[in-house]
Amino acid sequence: MWAQKSFTLPSKSRGSYLITSIIREVPEIQSYKVGLLNLFIQHTSCALSLNENWDEDVRADMSDALDRIVPEDNEGG
Repeated sequence: MWAQKSFTLPSKSRGSYLITSIIREVPEIQSYKVGLLNLFIQHTSCALSLNENWDEDVRADMSDALDRIVPEDNEGG
């Protein structure tokens, strides 16, 4: 059995965000106990990273690392 669903995540400012609770609410997968989830991001300024979430510092560390690699462009150019 398989399901396909398109949905839009809320627009947020630059940062790292958990989407686990949003994905769990997708009705088409509510009854699944085991499976494979494929996510396709249709926007060029968005990326998906799978990380453990045991410690809340993981997201802060990831955001800090990304800010060092690609600093925010405050001048818009």
